[in-house]
Amino acid sequence: MQAANHLHKTLHSNSLALGAWQMLPGSNLSRILARTNPTWICVDTEHGNISDTAMHESVAAIASCGVSPIVRTVSNEGWMIKRALDAGAHGIVIPQLNNAEEARGVVRAAKFPPQGVRGFGSPFAMERFVPKNGEPVSASEYLQQANEALVTIIQIETQQALDNVDEIAAVPGVDVLFVGPYDLGNSIGYPILADGMHEELKAAIEKILIAAKKAGKHSGIYCTDGDQARHYADRGFTMISAMTDSLALGQGVSTALGRAKGSWGHTALQGVKQGASRIVSSNSPY
Repeated sequence: MQAANHLHKTLHSNSLALGAWQMLPGSNLSRILARTNPTWICVDTEHGNISDTAMHESVAAIASCGVSPIVRTVSNEGWMIKRALDAGAHGIVIPQLNNAEEARGVVRAAKFPPQGVRGFGSPFAMERFVPKNGEPVSASEYLQQANEALVTIIQIETQQALDNVDEIAAVPGVDVLFVGPYDLGNSIGYPILADGMHEELKAAIEKILIAAKKAGKHSGIYCTDGDQARHYADRGFTMISAMTDSLALGQGVSTALGRAKGSWGHTALQGVKQGASRIVSSNSPY
């Protein structure tokens, strides 16, 4: 089962796990994103326009393309963690968490007994783990292996979480500390504005990276483009988003329209120049 969790396998091979972020609903969109060959895709039910039904469909579509579906829950609620994992998510991203006790609660909700309290009964989860032999893991294999094979990702995005980051990182069962830079900036009083990140926010992000390394955990961060993702990869982060669907769609269409308008303008200008040239020629005494 671990071999079928591409995010888990990549992280534990100490390789860079680049991902994409899905905020718009639709399994066709999920497959389009998955075919760009990321290691993982986060299906965002917190800020995205994604219902429980749409989340189930996207998780299945992403997994069918050989990519790890990760679900960000709306909040730190046990039943939300259960729904995400029962859909077959390879991992969960938990937002707005503040301290180690809350992190321990997440781990309990995400794991089967004796490590946790997760109930067993989903007929879907094992279908999302298909090793190279082409057959999904069995129900018994899923039950026995899920506690070790799934990835638990805790977002550090509040002042409280930043203050408690070493204690959160030390919680057994927490695999990744994931920076939410926008909410973190807002919470510590240094929001990300048009002029970029404040030095205090950069220092906070570095503190999270150091805490993860010290605890032997992985570190992740949300980025909005490839250049930013490369920067944080060079800093030592290992789980990084490189693009969000809504941003990619807007930027792609805007760029195409801009180029099209530019081409039209160039053609129109050439036409004006040619017309002027003909007028001059017709009035020439030569």
